[in-house]
Amino acid sequence: MKKNLYLDYAATAPLSDSTKNYIIQILDTFGNPSSAYSAGEKARTLISDARTAIAEFIHADADTIYFTCGGSAANTLAIRGYAMRHPLCQIFYAPAAHKSIIECISCLDCTNTSIKTDREGFLDLDHLDSLCRMAYEHKKQPFAVIDYANSEIGTIQDIKKIIEIVHCYHGILYLDCTGSISSIPLNIRRLNIDMCGFSAHKLGALKGCGVFFKKKEIELEPLVYGNQEQGIMGGTENVLGIASLYHVVKNYDYSAVNSDGRDYVLNYITEHITDTYLIGSKTHRLPNNLYLCFQGIEGEAFMILLDMNGIQISTGSACNSRTFVPSPALLAIGMDKDDLHSCIRITFSGKEEKKELDYLCHTLKSCIDMLRNLNKKTIR
Repeated sequence: MKKNLYLDYAATAPLSDSTKNYIIQILDTFGNPSSAYSAGEKARTLISDARTAIAEFIHADADTIYFTCGGSAANTLAIRGYAMRHPLCQIFYAPAAHKSIIECISCLDCTNTSIKTDREGFLDLDHLDSLCRMAYEHKKQPFAVIDYANSEIGTIQDIKKIIEIVHCYHGILYLDCTGSISSIPLNIRRLNIDMCGFSAHKLGALKGCGVFFKKKEIELEPLVYGNQEQGIMGGTENVLGIASLYHVVKNYDYSAVNSDGRDYVLNYITEHITDTYLIGSKTHRLPNNLYLCFQGIEGEAFMILLDMNGIQISTGSACNSRTFVPSPALLAIGMDKDDLHSCIRITFSGKEEKKELDYLCHTLKSCIDMLRNLNKKTIR
């Protein structure tokens, strides 16, 4: 077997051959979508078709779909845009949320509170209810910012219940779906979502493109000023990125998403590698996510060693990589400080063959044994 096993789908998904071929076919569509002549019209049609397809994909209306330059831009547009237009809002957020959310909230001149979180990453809904009730009683509007599922530890929130709580106090909710969109179908109408966003590349489209949804009646301050995207996200559109997402959502198959590979590897690790435990929920977690603590090893060294053996995984969110600062998600769930740097995340495509999974299992064990033996010698 060729030793080249990519297992970091939570960071990004590769372009399929079909998507590559589609992009090649439209490379000559170079016109500016804002231009009135035919070249602009062709580009404008690609964007219009994509808007309609993405609306169908998430069960929304086309005129509620806006394109951004990525998931972080969608997060910022929602949070900053809403807070600037609604200064009486109080923000309640998940402490394990994406860095773009945490840092955006910290820069705003409005009251904000993190929602209590348990050891598995579930939000304390009683605490959320209490926060929303107090805000409402003080004539403030609750503004909850929640991730549908944490792409690092894999825990899926009870979104339906969270939305019910927030709406009970006439609040509004922004849902970050970047970590969940590739695994969990999104139904805007059924869940009664106020605002949400996600990155295109998590689905296997080009990077540099994101999707933002909001209800028509919600007013936002623009993130980038201009005429495009109904005035809330100015700048010439990323036509190729948007079109690549159109192709992906038209062909996306959620029925192919499964937990078989994840469970196969977890069972092996449970039986053959000691001093190891799963982080996050055991039951309500993303089907392709396996986030583990291997006690007594250094996660970065483990990742590099696996890469040398042709296996590409991560130590957590790509946005927090290349730094030795502990993961905010792990800090939020109260993880033991001695284990903070001993974790790796494996995220599967769901299409891995058994021989690939076996190679992963055996390589994990041999690398762990090597690192732990080295640590023992160093201690002596």
